Amino acid sequence: MLNRIRDIRKAKGMTLADVAAACTPPTTAQTIGRLETGTRQLSLAWMNRIAAALEVDPASLIRAETGAAAQIIAELVAAGAQALSAPREALLPNELAAADGPAPLVLAVSESVGEYRPGDLVWLRQLDPDDSAYAINRDCLVPRPGGRFAFGRLIDRRGRLVGLLPPGAGQKQVVVDNPAWIAVAMMLVRPL
Repeated sequence: MLNRIRDIRKAKGMTLADVAAACTPPTTAQTIGRLETGTRQLSLAWMNRIAAALEVDPASLIRAETGAAAQIIAELVAAGAQALSAPREALLPNELAAADGPAPLVLAVSESVGEYRPGDLVWLRQLDPDDSAYAINRDCLVPRPGGRFAFGRLIDRRGRLVGLLPPGAGQKQVVVDNPAWIAVAMMLVRPL
């Protein structure tokens, strides 16, 4: 059985120590490393602990031994494309979603607006409005009354009021009173 702990950990930008500390109860970075490499058996209890620490569904930690997955083979840095020492599996946006949280939302772009182009898909993670400090200065989607939405850079959060600056040039700030949720952009998928 092959696991995807390392791939998910790296996609989330976490170190071995970060995952170990996020486990309940906390463990050591060495233990997480051994589970990643397969030198220690990944039991169901460990799968649940690590999945909770990574905020993913436990089933996403396992990959089938058949079927080729998309591979990250290089990284683009200032000096150019650099080969990785070992390829790692590329994760789909929905595999980065929290296991116990709401499913990711997707905003489809049909016209050029600001930096967004037609065909872009903006993947968003839904947050409770009280936990929106993380989303300040990030693009967000907010529900409005009457089944409408507001999208833009979250620039202000005062009590129940949420201020968004739409991405188009010359747009005025949109203020939404007491939204049920705020969805913060986590990934942009752009066809070339």
